[in-house]
This record gives sequence, C-alpha cells and structure tokens, in this order.
Amino acid sequence: MKHANVAFFVPMVGCPHRCSFCDQNSITGEKGIPTPEEIDKTLKKAARQLHGFSEKSEIAFFGGSFTMIPRELMVSLLAPAKKWIDRKAFSGIRISTRPDAIDEEVLAVLKEYGVTSIELGAQSQSDEVLSKNRRGHSFSDTVKAAELIKNSGFSLGLQMMTGMPGSSKEDDVLTAARFAALKPDTMRIYPTLVLKNTPMAEWFANGEYIPQTVDEAAAECAELLDIFELYNIKVIRLGLHAEESLEDNLIAGPYHPAFREICESLRFRKKIAPMLTRLPKGSYVLKVAPSDISKCSGQHRSNIEHWEELGYEIKVTGDKELNPGDFEVMLANMPSLQ
Repeated sequence: MKHANVAFFVPMVGCPHRCSFCDQNSITGEKGIPTPEEIDKTLKKAARQLHGFSEKSEIAFFGGSFTMIPRELMVSLLAPAKKWIDRKAFSGIRISTRPDAIDEEVLAVLKEYGVTSIELGAQSQSDEVLSKNRRGHSFSDTVKAAELIKNSGFSLGLQMMTGMPGSSKEDDVLTAARFAALKPDTMRIYPTLVLKNTPMAEWFANGEYIPQTVDEAAAECAELLDIFELYNIKVIRLGLHAEESLEDNLIAGPYHPAFREICESLRFRKKIAPMLTRLPKGSYVLKVAPSDISKCSGQHRSNIEHWEELGYEIKVTGDKELNPGDFEVMLANMPSLQ
C-alpha cells in the first residue's frame, strides 16, 4: 500500500467568488457539505479497513477554499477528524485552500486541530493570467502564504493549471520553475478543462478560448514533470480524477483517464531517443524495470509505433535488476548499451 486519502469535499462554500474554470459540483460529484456525524462515521469505518496502515493514510478536506468557510463550520468539520488523529488511526490531515486565505491566526487553528499538510490552489505565477481567470489573488499572495506555511511546520503542496485562458506554454513553464523555487513538498498539475455552467464555457462557445488538445497538454506536462523531478518535488496528481460527473459535464479540453501514463510515456520516449537514434536502424531489445514496461511501450503501444516509423523494431522486456527509470538497449548477440 503506497498511500491512502480518506477525502471529504466541501465544494465552493468558502469561495469568495467564482473562477472562470470552476464548477466543483461537477468535478467532485458532491453537492452538499458533510456533517460532523458523517465524517466521524466514515473515519470510523476507514480506520478499521486501514488498520495497520495509519502511517500511510491521511484525512483530506478538498474543494472550495477550506480556510475561508465560516470558522465555526471549519472547526466542526475538523473536530471529528482530530479525534481519529489522536487515536493514531491516520497520520495527519490535509486541506486545500487559496493563497490569500492563509495567515498566522488560521494556521494556529489548523495546527490545533491536527492539520499537517496545506495545499494552495495557486494555479499560475502570472498575475495577468490569474486576473483574467478571476482568481482574485496574486502570485505574491502565493509566495507569502507558502513561506508562512513552511515556517509554521506544515507540509506545503501547490496546485497549478496548464493551458489557462491568457496563458502560454512559456507561462506554464515559468510557473513550474517559480513554484519549484518555493520548495513545496508536493505538486498537483491540472490541464485546464472546459466544464458546463462555467464562465469558461461561454468563452469557448464564443470562440474566445481554445483549450489544449490531449497531445499538446501531455507534451507540455511531460516537460513540467522533468522540472519538478529536477528539484526532487513529488507530483502527486497529474490531471483530474476520472469521475462520472466530470465526464458528464465535460465540454472540451485535454481530459484522458490515463493522462499521467501518456505523459510518462513521452518522458520515456525522450529519455531513450539519444541512445536509440545513434544506432543503425534494425531490431532491438529494450530492457526496463518491470514497473516501467507500460510507460516505455506507451499508451496503446504509442512509443513502439513511433520507433517503428523511425525504422526501429523494439521489443520491450522487464528486468528486475534495473531500477525504475533505467534502461538497457540490446541488439542480438551484442552486449548491453547503457
């Protein structure tokens, strides 16, 4: 077991206004706020199921802007979660909020109720892009909040979006670099999707906004993964979770249920290219760690087909002696080329 989140969604309750892309009821499938009793009941059941894995499990409050909901409501939701933290059934509590909804007072409350990780929906480093998409905060708010969170002993997570209205690939790459410089512990990357009942849906219908294709977003996000890996920052989510409500309300944009796998496949293709293309065209065996076979082959064998078009017939095999990310290229009756 790698990690488990017992997640509760509090959609849009704390949001001071509506962002261009947001219809969280569609994203999460949730329409109401969970009651303290529902939270307690859910955590009791989860604690039994996760018994023995408390160090690998968290309680999470996502959606909306958690630290901007009425304080009494926020505390009432955290109280039953803290009870199960005190019982050591879970390792901590993770919440998500806005960069302009963090100050020393609210951090003290979160600390008191067992919160250990705070994610900021920062989205972009460009104030122009943030303004166009009605975020209502600036990049300087993100910098200030990130410093407060880290200095107060919380784990910091940042969330960014690619392909937003008014943005460009260069803006997105700069966002990744400037976010990485803030040294978050985790990142989430969300390619922008056009959902029903959002301002962005109107822009799309009027021809004012053209979203990225899956291929465009995947190529860009593969580069962003390289940036965060360089800084040893873990990307814990790439693309929105596959939900029936999301698919029902999706109008346009780079959504794919296996989006991360597509991105990782492109990274493998890029990594192998310098080695492969210096070899004569022909048939080769490409050895990778067993866990990397799918990534290396590509979504629906896309990498295999790409190499075939270049004149290389590749057979991908697993080798338990190789670490994830490593590879060996072999021609029949020839030693490995590492």
